[in-house]
Amino acid sequence: MKKIFISIGLAAAGTASLKAAYAPDMSDTSKLWTVSASLRSFYDDNYTTSPVKQGSFGFQVSPQFELNAPLQQTELGLRYIYGLSYYQERENLGQSPIDQTHQFDLWVDHAFTERWQARIQNSFVVGQEPELLTPAGAGGSATLQRVEGNNIVNTAKISLTTDWTQLFSTVLSYQNTFYNYQNSGGTAGNPSLAGLLNRDENLASLDFQWHALPTTTAFIGYQYGQILYTGNEPIAQFGGTTYSSSARDNRSHYGYVGVQHEFLDNLSGNARVGVQYTKDYNDPNATSSIGPYATASLVYTYATGCYAQIGLTHSRNATDQAAVNASSGQLTEDQESTTVYGSINHQLTSKLTASALANFQDSVYHDGAYNNQSDDDYSLGLNLTYSFTHNFSAEAGYNYDDVVSGVPGLAYNRNRVYIGITASY
Repeated sequence: MKKIFISIGLAAAGTASLKAAYAPDMSDTSKLWTVSASLRSFYDDNYTTSPVKQGSFGFQVSPQFELNAPLQQTELGLRYIYGLSYYQERENLGQSPIDQTHQFDLWVDHAFTERWQARIQNSFVVGQEPELLTPAGAGGSATLQRVEGNNIVNTAKISLTTDWTQLFSTVLSYQNTFYNYQNSGGTAGNPSLAGLLNRDENLASLDFQWHALPTTTAFIGYQYGQILYTGNEPIAQFGGTTYSSSARDNRSHYGYVGVQHEFLDNLSGNARVGVQYTKDYNDPNATSSIGPYATASLVYTYATGCYAQIGLTHSRNATDQAAVNASSGQLTEDQESTTVYGSINHQLTSKLTASALANFQDSVYHDGAYNNQSDDDYSLGLNLTYSFTHNFSAEAGYNYDDVVSGVPGLAYNRNRVYIGITASY
């Protein structure tokens, strides 16, 4: 009879989501389904992510279920992760001590023929941590601070790959990302996060690919993006003019070239560089902008269970700041963000694995009171995992965050430590 292990572990709230999109996919596809759970104990010295620190001990319970179903022409997968975090200090202060998060991922790959393949992906998240509320691959974060409430982000993408010849193919895709923050009911002098950040992002793209070599693919592409802010609330005021959420609606056009190349069987990289033109068409005072657009990454798998990755992204992203420039009357529209990251996962012994992740993000404000000023976000994550058996392990780790900003009330630093054990079936 098979044994089911109940997972018990300790880790800081939000650790599992800390830029996890940068790591290569290490899911176990050899099993139809897997179940795991964890109980993690932590200390967070700034759980409010504010300049004045408020620390707390706590614990987190996080069960997870994953299904991988390979069929004849279709592969179906889904994953659900639940998180419950308890903060002792919040209960001491008479506040609700419990946060709950939900993450549901779905993906379907289908091959109509040898030349036509489609992929559908959807990720639904309810949470509070800024790492959790940033979709995988996003160049920046709308807010660098923890957001109380049941805040929702849903990202859906569909793509169609067509091999027209052995050398030429196309990839047609559409992505929609929907944001809904619970904090609403703001005014022009004190806007809510819902008024500032609730939005519907749409991105359609077409890539033309040339398979120059078995290990090299070059491509040229175009993307069209449109962001519609749906908060329908006042977010700023200048003189007799009141700006509403929709004042920051915008359209973008991207043109780019790129290459994917396998240097070795265990070393691969890709790069995409181009330009992005953005027009904020609902704000007559806004300035149109044209700037660089880029993504790049390099992945090296140097042994079983060991890999390293470095990468960069550069693009525009939403911001929770909307302050108006007192002289020009321009509203803060968005930010232009550059993110540089690196990670390594190294198996020290057959049972002990160490991992580290470092991230730097520089975000420059476009228009408004903070035009051309920047926010800098530094993040570091360290983890040690010891596997007692294939199904049962212990872990310990540390996360550091430092946000440097000239915006009042935005700068902070945060330390989180955790220990624990995890099990799966």
